[in-house]
Amino acid sequence: MADNPRRILVIGGGASGNAVTVLLRRAGLAVDLVEAKPDWNATIGSGITLQGNALRVLRELGVWEQVSASGHAFSTLGITAPDGTVLHVAEDIKTGGDDLPATLGMQRPRLQQILIDAVRASGATIRLGTTAEALEQDADGVSVRFSDGTEGSYHLVIGADGLNSATRAAIGIAEKPEPTGMAIWRIAAPRPEGVERSDLAYGGPAFIAGYTPTSENTLYAFVVEACRDRASIDPGAYADEMRRLARGYGGFWPEITRHITDPQKVNYTWFDRLLVDGSWHRGRVVLIGDAAHCCPPTMAQGAAMSLEDALVLAELLTSGRDWDDELFQTYYERRVARVRTVVEASVQIGQWQLDGVRDADVPGLIGRTMSVLKELP
Repeated sequence: MADNPRRILVIGGGASGNAVTVLLRRAGLAVDLVEAKPDWNATIGSGITLQGNALRVLRELGVWEQVSASGHAFSTLGITAPDGTVLHVAEDIKTGGDDLPATLGMQRPRLQQILIDAVRASGATIRLGTTAEALEQDADGVSVRFSDGTEGSYHLVIGADGLNSATRAAIGIAEKPEPTGMAIWRIAAPRPEGVERSDLAYGGPAFIAGYTPTSENTLYAFVVEACRDRASIDPGAYADEMRRLARGYGGFWPEITRHITDPQKVNYTWFDRLLVDGSWHRGRVVLIGDAAHCCPPTMAQGAAMSLEDALVLAELLTSGRDWDDELFQTYYERRVARVRTVVEASVQIGQWQLDGVRDADVPGLIGRTMSVLKELP
């Protein structure tokens, strides 16, 4: 196999898997991408908040124009009382540089479709509805058996298969995501006239109620509470449950709440935390994105950290260096301190609320963390 052109398998077609595929194909490397979901997750999710450091990677991928045209950019964050009274408006730090917006909201399915189109255009080999069932390594690479009964040999396997990564488990990394104690209700809804930025209300019936504009006429709204046993909540009652919590908020919330009617459009998810320590690889299998780390969305940095992983790993793989333990350890060391800062800050913000800390310096913690993220990854 050593005499063959380098061939890479990417497991998982979310943000990090799609991004690393595009970047590696641009460098002329042969890439196979497998994604478990037959529809490539093209319709999943309500909205996403992308800050400048995420937008910087999307620009590097060549999709910034489509992203910009599809979303809504803004530069401030509003903090409100539960009744809607604006208490504070903070200027967002431009973590992607002065030539990109501080923040952009967009519909998550639209972002996924833009990335899907970029992967297809890259010329990567794509197999949907397919998983990697077994990985066997030797000195030269990795032999993979797939769920459709086929097999393949690769110089490198990139595990981008998300929070509950089977690749992570298959290579013997024992860390698993842990619940933080919070959960979030999310829905996409029409955007009321006058909503121009994200607003967050702390307190009231829930810990946080917020919304982010995602296009000229849409937003996504969310309510964060203590997590409950999912089995105790009838999915048919999801809209009722979210509407019950949302009714306790004023300002634009009454208009938003009117559209919380279809339980199938409401998503309920627990917050998790994960940070794999030591290294993110074993031999020729390396993890990126949520497979290596995840955090609550309290700082809206989950997708950004995953996209940055893809950028840094692709940079190293195309640098002319040997693909060896030293290279993969360099990747880990370039990422881990930055990711740890985000994970710990994101968890801390939630923990302050769970503990009822009234005088917590949330703006200060966010500001300090965002200042770190202005630096290139």
